[in-house]
Amino acid sequence: MGADNPISPAGLAALKARYDHLLGTERPAIVEIVSWAAGNGDRSENGDYLYGRKRMREIDRELAHLSRRMKAARVVDPVNQPDRSRAFFGATLTLADEDDARLTVTLVGDDEQDASAGRIGWSSPLARALRGAGVGDLRTVRLPGGHKEWEVVTIDYSPLNEKISPDL
Repeated sequence: MGADNPISPAGLAALKARYDHLLGTERPAIVEIVSWAAGNGDRSENGDYLYGRKRMREIDRELAHLSRRMKAARVVDPVNQPDRSRAFFGATLTLADEDDARLTVTLVGDDEQDASAGRIGWSSPLARALRGAGVGDLRTVRLPGGHKEWEVVTIDYSPLNEKISPDL
């Protein structure tokens, strides 16, 4: 998984949904507001016009970003992983630290990451440390507060039950 953008089918669908929403709904609404505001005369003190132009630039920037991410995307379906004994893209792992505190994480694409839901991006330090690990392996992760060692307790490749948010 090199410099491209590995992503699950649900993650790519969420990126496309966000792109379509911005392009088909939000941008036309802002264009309409800007056109109306431009017809009201002096644009230098016209809040609707100034805000609308600013918002349109933000939308255009996000559309360009989403377009680049989708172009670089390489869809990887975790269900099709041939080696289920090791941690690769799409794996859900249960980890235990030195104090036997448990942590469950799923290795997903960087555009799908959501730490509060236990989804960590493929290029995050923890995901890089866990790549290729098997059950029982110890992996050390370098964190800002120092090193932390995790043991891989379980590896699962079940499909994600949670819907990936389109608000990426």
